[in-house]
Amino acid sequence: MKKLEPKIAAKAVATLPLWRFDERAGSLTRKFVFGDFANAFAFMTQVALAAEKHDHHPDWSNGYNKVEIMWTSHDAGGLTERDIALARVCDTAFERFASPV
Repeated sequence: MKKLEPKIAAKAVATLPLWRFDERAGSLTRKFVFGDFANAFAFMTQVALAAEKHDHHPDWSNGYNKVEIMWTSHDAGGLTERDIALARVCDTAFERFASPV
């Protein structure tokens, strides 16, 4: 995977408004909050399966009903298309497991 050029990265990140982009680190981060631990864990399981399928794994943490995820491609030195795609997977999975407000 090749690191995205700055203009392309900015355009891609703009389609992910709930994610924080650290341009210097070349990473995307988002915190997800669920109704309970079971939904947080189900979300993590779905993301883990997608990550394994893409052979690309997040840096993440979990505390009860919260999951924080960071995507970056260390081997490419920053953000790649794979990071963007897996951030979208996270957003879709969150819609499935988030408690209705």
